Formats: sequence, structure tokens, C-alpha cells
Amino acid sequence: MENVFKYYEFSDFFQDHSKSFSGNEIAYSELNATHFLIFEKYLETFNLYVSKYTNKTDIGVKPPEILELLVENYDKSIPEHRIALKQYLN
Repeated sequence: MENVFKYYEFSDFFQDHSKSFSGNEIAYSELNATHFLIFEKYLETFNLYVSKYTNKTDIGVKPPEILELLVENYDKSIPEHRIALKQYLN
């Protein structure tokens, strides 16, 4: 998974204080000024979301305006999971 995070330029993981991700660690990649992809780390699994915030400094601090789960338990070996990620970042 480290290769996925580096390739798509996700931030380092940090603690979610907004409670939108149950206090788990999250990392984000910027789609534009207000839309972001977020990986939530839960134990050894990762969930992928698309979200909308007023600006990126709100991530992990305030609840998102929009939050949609794209992939639960992301697995880079599953083509559908990779496609879900690529459709936003390519």
C-alpha cells in the first residue's frame, strides 16, 4: 500500500479529530481546492472515500460537507479497487 500512497501523493497518516472517521488515522490526496480522496486506516485495512471540505486544513478537524465511501477494505490487487482510485486521480 505504501506504493499506492506515494504514487498518488497522499499525505502522511494523521489522527482524525473530527470523528467522521471514528478517530482512526487518515491520509488525503487533493483533487482540487475543495475535493479530496481520503484513505482511512482501520487496524490493517484501508477504506477509500471521496470528500468535500471548505479547505484542506479542515481535514481531520471538522466533519466534511460531503463524504462518500468508494471502496471498503481497499485491496490494490483487485482491479475494481484500483479503477475506483484511478477514476478520480487520472
